[in-house]
Amino acid sequence: MMENIKFYCDELERSLLLLDKEAAEKLLMEASGKGSAIEIASKIITATLKKIGDDWEDGSVALSQVYMSGIICEELIDKILPPQSPVRIHQPKMAIGVFEDYHLLGKRIVYSSLRASGFELTDLGGGLSIDKLVETIKKEQIRIMLLSVLMLPSALHIKELKEKLKDVDVKILVGGAPFRFDAELWKEVGADGFGKDSSEAIQMVTKLVEEMG
Repeated sequence: MMENIKFYCDELERSLLLLDKEAAEKLLMEASGKGSAIEIASKIITATLKKIGDDWEDGSVALSQVYMSGIICEELIDKILPPQSPVRIHQPKMAIGVFEDYHLLGKRIVYSSLRASGFELTDLGGGLSIDKLVETIKKEQIRIMLLSVLMLPSALHIKELKEKLKDVDVKILVGGAPFRFDAELWKEVGADGFGKDSSEAIQMVTKLVEEMG
């Protein structure tokens, strides 16, 4: 078990906010000698990205810092926990995207955090329509689909999406402002789960992966 996790989280946060990739990599390489790759990913990288995301929401860090922190961590996690790692194999196929919108920040934070936690998933980007999602989910045989939603009308369209996927074995997990404002909305539109932040998204995906075996 790793020690001094708070120290590593604080130092990684400082390096990321300074956009100092070299310092961040050096820190994680040092940590890798004291714990497993998955511990580093989940207890340091994921926790740090969540803290930076929370700081952006309260106005203490810039949007550019959040965005670049996610990109840097995605690059570093591939060195610590590469796609071919045994930890990543035997997972159901997963994807993430923004539904009917192009506001990508929330999706990027969740995407980076999930990859940092050892999950492999495809980033489908933004502006995803119902028809595009149905086509992609069926073609790629996606079992877990995470959707970020910005506006209420888009959130209500999840119900139509679920109806068109009623014969497909896929779980739809949602997040975004409309679902945070109305804690019951995800149930009303027929989603299979709702996460208000990256931590809850990780918890949901972890549970689903375990259930799917």
